[in-house]
Order: sequence, then C-alpha cells, then structure tokens
Amino acid sequence: MRAGTALTIKGVLVKVFITGGTGHSGSYIVPELIAAGHEVTGLARSDSAAAALSALGAKVRRGDLQDLDALEEAAADSDGVIHVAHRQDLLPSGGMNAVAAAELPIMLAYGEALAGTGKPLVAAGSIGSSGQLGRPATEQDPALPVGKEHRGTLRVRNVVETAVTDLAEQGVRSSVVRIANIAHGTTDRVGFLPTLIALAKTQGFAGYPGEGTNQWNAVHIRDVAPLFRLALENGPAGSYWHAVSEEGIAFREIAEAIGGRLGLPAVSVPLDELMTPGYFGFLANIVTQSYPASNAITRQKLGWEPRQPRLFADLDNGHYFPAS
Repeated sequence: MRAGTALTIKGVLVKVFITGGTGHSGSYIVPELIAAGHEVTGLARSDSAAAALSALGAKVRRGDLQDLDALEEAAADSDGVIHVAHRQDLLPSGGMNAVAAAELPIMLAYGEALAGTGKPLVAAGSIGSSGQLGRPATEQDPALPVGKEHRGTLRVRNVVETAVTDLAEQGVRSSVVRIANIAHGTTDRVGFLPTLIALAKTQGFAGYPGEGTNQWNAVHIRDVAPLFRLALENGPAGSYWHAVSEEGIAFREIAEAIGGRLGLPAVSVPLDELMTPGYFGFLANIVTQSYPASNAITRQKLGWEPRQPRLFADLDNGHYFPAS
C-alpha cells in the first residue's frame, strides 16, 4: 500500500482519531465506531478523560486542542478524523465567537495532515439558519446563513464550516455534521433543555417568547453517533449532513412540556421584556428565532434513520426531572 493511502478492510476504515470522545456526543460516537470494527484513538487532556476513553474501549492520545502540531500528527497517523471537541474554556472571556474562532486553525492543521490522501474528516457543526429562508434549512444551504442576530458568531461558524468543506478541493473527504439545536439525552448537562428547565424552576413558570410559534429542531444524541459513522465511512467530500430527527417544534410546546413536568404554568414573555434582567437573559436574542431544518438529503444519501425517542417522549423518561 502506498504512503498516504487510507488502510481499509473491505472498504471499512480501521484507525480513527477523535476529539471530544468523552463529551455529550463523543461518548456515543466512540462505542458506535468500535462496534462497527474501527480502532479508535481519542484525545485526552486529563487523567479522568483518559480513563473514560479507555472505559469506552478506545486508545488514548494525551494532549489538548491548543497543540496544533500534535493534532496534525495524530490526524496523519489515522485513517480518518472525527472532530467534536470545542474550546469551552474560552466561553467566559470570549463567548461563542472565541470558541468558534479557535476551531479554524485546528481544521487547517487537519487539512495539512490529510491533504491529497482522500481520507475523511468529519467535523461537528450547527444548524444556524434563523428561519429567514421561508422553508426548512436543507443540507444544500450555505453554512449558517447570517440573520439579524448574532451576526458575528454566525460569520465565525460560517468560516469554520466552509473551511472544512473546502478541504475537499485539497483531496480530503471532508464533511460537516450539523447537530440539531436541541440534542437531548441522558448526557445533556449544559444544553438548551437543562437551561430552560433551570430558568423555569428559578422563575416559577416556563416562559416562551411572544406567541411562541417559532420553531426549534431536535435530535436524540444517540442518533447522532451513527450519522458521524456513516459520514466517516461513506460521505462524499464537501458535504453537509443534518443530525435532525424533528424538523421543527413550536417553542410554546417545549415550554408547555417543561412546565407540565415541573407542575408549573407555561407563560408568554412579552418580546420587549426578553432582555436582561428579563426572563431569558443572555438567551433573549436566540429564543425568538426559528430553526426549522430538513434531514431528507441525509437520510437519502447516507441511509441514516433516527430510531431513538423523540423530544417529548425523552422528557417523559425522567432524567431531566430527577426526583428530589
């Protein structure tokens, strides 16, 4: 086998490097890959992360996202890369702009390692269309169209996701899995749902903006794992995929579901009262947006089929509302 060619067994990759392997999505992606016959090596910054990766059955590579040379070396040593980690340590000082901006040099480092090999790089992205398309966002839409709110953040994420798919022109089988705004499941600790539940408990009611007709998409986090695997194994270069099982759920229905399970009323928050010190605080500019998104192309081209419980059924499972 010539240098630079991915080692395969009957078309199946065998050496995969993953970042974020112990996180909300990564902790399901790792066992999904191993069950499919892949050899997985995960990046671990701490002893606890290393132990968690080992428990999942993965090999461990010590390091962090700031060491670009080490990431490039790890990518070059692999037959494919899955990147789902983020620099969450940058959130307090720089917000989502800083977190997204830190990803760009990482993607370029992967590009240096994988250029001309035809090996896959699958990176996690976001569904950020703010409902201004007049229809659900599809996998063929440009990366994160810029809306009226959060232009800076959207532009940075746009640059990152475009950089990933542009690596296709350099001989990398690169693609982006856009994960739904609500990625629910038992490992969801700091996502959108826990934040709304905490707000409802604090305020004494589950709020929704205005009439609450704006829509949010959702997916069970366990369904995300097979999509990353399918994109790694079979995804064409330069593609976007939508990890979405529910195209759009009215915000009011989400608030009513949370309130009902907490024994609290669902109450409309007037649009002019959304900002701090209003009900939603820093989420005010986000909760008014609509994010309907289709998964039709993803299902057709990769054969992905969401099989896990939908949002309201998952809320009934109790892990978001543990008995006190």
